[in-house]
Amino acid sequence: MSGCSFDVNCVACPRLSQFLADLRIQYPDYHNLPVAPFGADQAHLLVVGLAPGMHGANASARAFTGDDSGVMLYETLHKYGFASKPVSVSADDDLELIDCCITNAVKCLPPQNKPVTAEVKACNHFLVNEINGLPSGAVLVALGSIAHDAILRARQLKKKEYKFAHHARHDLGNGLTLIDSYHCSRYNTQTKRLTTAMFEAVFATAREILG
Repeated sequence: MSGCSFDVNCVACPRLSQFLADLRIQYPDYHNLPVAPFGADQAHLLVVGLAPGMHGANASARAFTGDDSGVMLYETLHKYGFASKPVSVSADDDLELIDCCITNAVKCLPPQNKPVTAEVKACNHFLVNEINGLPSGAVLVALGSIAHDAILRARQLKKKEYKFAHHARHDLGNGLTLIDSYHCSRYNTQTKRLTTAMFEAVFATAREILG
């Protein structure tokens, strides 16, 4: 995805930039930098995750690529016509997203996969630009409550009026629709908090809205 303000050299968050600097020594072959959005320009589906995974996007430089959290996501995107293949292997494979883009609320890997509020706020201007670049009628899927809250912040909406719940649907104004989902993390899928059927229902709704 181009046309947004993504900055691979961003060091706005001292804790995150130091963490990545340390990882460049420990894992010299990893990306270890902010991870760009991946997908189509002017996409009608924007999937918003939490942050890059240590051995996933932080290694591969592609969102949800290289770890377990991406398995269910790419299989589901492919099933509903948003991806050319059901498996994302590496950033240089030939997988393409179709009228879809994937991004994260926080572009850098945080320690223990837990960004602090200040880091989510500092990164939000990237998400603002990504959402502002969407066409009217677009659908956003928030993977988890942090992504949900980041989208609301980007749209300057109040959390109390937009409660997070799996498969909840919200009108964001300007022709944009938000659908919430539990995050497709390994923990959520292994504990069955999120099943394949539950996850597919979210994207079935997105496809129904988009036609």
